[in-house]
Amino acid sequence: MRILVDVEGLPWEKAWDITVRACAYTNHTVLPEALERWPTSMLDSILPRHLQIIYHINHLHLQEVQKKFPDDWERVKRMSLVEEEGEKRVNMAHLCIVGSHAVNGVAQIHSDIIKNDIFRDFYELSPEKFQNKTNGITPRRWLLLCNPSLADLIAEKIGEEWIVHLEQLQQLKQFAKDTNFQRAVQKVKQENKLKLAQLLQKEYGVKVNPASMFDIQVKRIHEYKRQLLNCLHIITLYNRIKRNPSANFTPRTVMIGGKAAPGYYTAKKIIKLICSVGNVVNNDPIVGDKLKVIFLENYRVTLAEKIMPAADLSEQISTAGTEASGTGNMKFMLNGALTIGTLDGANVEMAEEMGQDNIFIFGMTVDEVEKLKHHGYNAYDYYNSNPDIKQCVDQIQNGFFSPANPDEFRDVADILLKYDRFFLLADFDAYIKCQDRVGEIYQDQSKWVEMAIHNIASSGKFSSDRTIAEYARKIWGVEPTWEKLPAPHEPRDEEPVAKRKTNSSRYNRQVCLCL
Repeated sequence: MRILVDVEGLPWEKAWDITVRACAYTNHTVLPEALERWPTSMLDSILPRHLQIIYHINHLHLQEVQKKFPDDWERVKRMSLVEEEGEKRVNMAHLCIVGSHAVNGVAQIHSDIIKNDIFRDFYELSPEKFQNKTNGITPRRWLLLCNPSLADLIAEKIGEEWIVHLEQLQQLKQFAKDTNFQRAVQKVKQENKLKLAQLLQKEYGVKVNPASMFDIQVKRIHEYKRQLLNCLHIITLYNRIKRNPSANFTPRTVMIGGKAAPGYYTAKKIIKLICSVGNVVNNDPIVGDKLKVIFLENYRVTLAEKIMPAADLSEQISTAGTEASGTGNMKFMLNGALTIGTLDGANVEMAEEMGQDNIFIFGMTVDEVEKLKHHGYNAYDYYNSNPDIKQCVDQIQNGFFSPANPDEFRDVADILLKYDRFFLLADFDAYIKCQDRVGEIYQDQSKWVEMAIHNIASSGKFSSDRTIAEYARKIWGVEPTWEKLPAPHEPRDEEPVAKRKTNSSRYNRQVCLCL
C-alpha cells in the first residue's frame, strides 16, 4: 500500500484493490503466543508511515464491520486490527485476513478451527475468503532420493508414473497380503534400520538392537507436541522391565530429536530430561537391549533423510487442536512407518485415507479437549488415581534421573502437575494402552507389514504436487502445467521440451510443477 499510494501515486481504492487481489494469507498456527502482536509504540518509532496506513485500513475495515453488524460494539472491538487493552498493539493475523483475498489453514481440522474458533468473527464477515489447503511433501526427496530401495520395489510393481502422480500408489493395496511383497518390503526396512543403527553407534556410541521396534518422534521441541508424554511412556516401560524383567516385552529403540528455540527454557529442560532418562535406561544391565533411548542431536533434513526410511513407529501425539498439520507424519507414512497419534492436524486425513485399522489413534478429540478446558483440568486427579503416573512424576521430581542434582527436573514435574496447558496426564492412560497394542501387533510381523503397505499405498493425497495445484487453481488463479524443466545442472536453452535430452535415471529425475 505504501509503494502503490506514496511512490506510484495510485488512489487508495485502486491500491487497496490490487493489494487484496495480490495477497493471500496461509495461517500456520493457532497457538496464541505464536500469533504476532506488535506494539504500536515500536511501529511508530521504526515505521511511522506504515502505522498510519494500518490505522486507515482499520478505520475502513471497522466501517464494514459496523455496516454488516450494526450496534455490535463487542464484535467491533474483537475485530479491530488494533488491540487497545494494556499496551496498544497491532494484531498481525487480523491485518493479514483483512488485506487478503483468501485465507487458509493447512489441514482440514485446522481450517475448521480457524473458521469456528480463532477467526470466527472474520469468517462471519467474509465466509468466501476461507479455504483449506492440506499440506504435502515432495515424493522426490522423501521417497525417491532418501529410500531408493523402496522406490525400486514400488516401480517393479506399478511402474514409475507414481513419481509425479503419487495417487497411483493406491495400486499397491492389492499386494498388501502378498507374502513375497511383504518379505521384500520387510527386507528394505531392515536394511534401512541396519544403516541407521550403524550411524547411531558411530555418532552416539550406543549399540541398538536392529530387530527392536524403531519408535521415533522428530520435530521441534514444544510443550504442545508432547515429547514429555513420550518420555513418560519410556519411564513407564523402564519401570515395567525393572518390576518383571522376564515378562514378554517388545524390544524398542526410542529416538526423540528436534531443536528448542534459544530462549525456550522448558523445551531445553525437556531435552535434558530425555537425555538423563536415556542415561539411566541405556546403562541398566537388567534392561539390556529391551529398551534403548537416544536423543538425536542437530535434527535437520539430512538426518531426517536417514531416519524416515528406518522408522517402524511414528509419534504424532500433540494435544488435539494444537498441531496445524504436520508434515513429518506424511514422510513417515510414505516410508512405511505406522503412526501412533491423536486426531490432530493431518493425522485426521491420514486416518481417513488409510482406514482406522492401519493407524493407532488414541486420546481426546478437539471437542473433548474443549470440554475438559471448560470443566477445569486438575492434573492431581490423574496423579492420585493412576499409580504409573504417580511413580513417573515422583521419579522426575525426586531426582531419580538426576542423582547429582535432585532438583534438576522439579520444574518439569511442576508443569505436569500445576501449569500444563496441554493435558498430558489426561491422555496418559489412553496413550499407554495404545502403545501396548502397538507392541502386540509388532510381534505379528505379517500383520505389521500389511499395515505398513496400506500406509505407503494411501500416501497419494499428501504429495506437495496436489497441494501446489490446489493453491494454483483456488488462490493464485493460474493453471499448473506438467512440463518438465531441465535439471539445475542442465543448460536452460530455448529448445522445445520434446527435443531436450533428459536423464532417465529415476533418482536424477527432477520433476517440477511449473506455474
